[in-house]
Amino acid sequence: MARMKVLLTEDIPSLGLAGEVHSVARGYARNYLLPRREAILATKGALKQAEEIRQTAVRKRAQERSNADAQAQVLSGQQLLFAVRAGDNDRLYGSITIADIAEQLANAVDFEVDRRRILLNAPIRDLGLYDVAIRLMPEVEATFAVAVVREGESWSDAEKREQDREAAALAEAEKEAVAELVDDASEAEEEEADTD
Repeated sequence: MARMKVLLTEDIPSLGLAGEVHSVARGYARNYLLPRREAILATKGALKQAEEIRQTAVRKRAQERSNADAQAQVLSGQQLLFAVRAGDNDRLYGSITIADIAEQLANAVDFEVDRRRILLNAPIRDLGLYDVAIRLMPEVEATFAVAVVREGESWSDAEKREQDREAAALAEAEKEAVAELVDDASEAEEEEADTD
């Protein structure tokens, strides 16, 4: 496969940083990098500009990092409340998706939130409290809280429901531990009886 050397003018996560020279497939360079002005051919003249491109990219990354840090501060600690219809078993009639969270978060903080940066494994389908993370840059993350409650309920109802769930889970764990101890004790008695 034919390759060509290009000088990156923009940071490309899968390839490298601006100012670096990389050997890439000709089709990738001609059809993607060059038309988008993310790279230029690595000629002698272009290589002389490499340091200037590198310095510009460093300044741009520093600015983006400072913006991401500022956004992370604003996003951290946000509390989003979703009042929805739910069944008796605390299951939602529908779900809360990343798009729903991004929209409400953007309304709360007054700046655009990229939904692709929100880290949520699956849509929320149950009432409760959830900690949701958003990755603004590879090294900058923020966490905010999402409460999903029945229509007419408030944040405190979500907290109470979560405390009740934790208490029930703790009681269940204790019950299982006691059952396991009883089983171990009965097995020990049986082994002792067998050896006699």
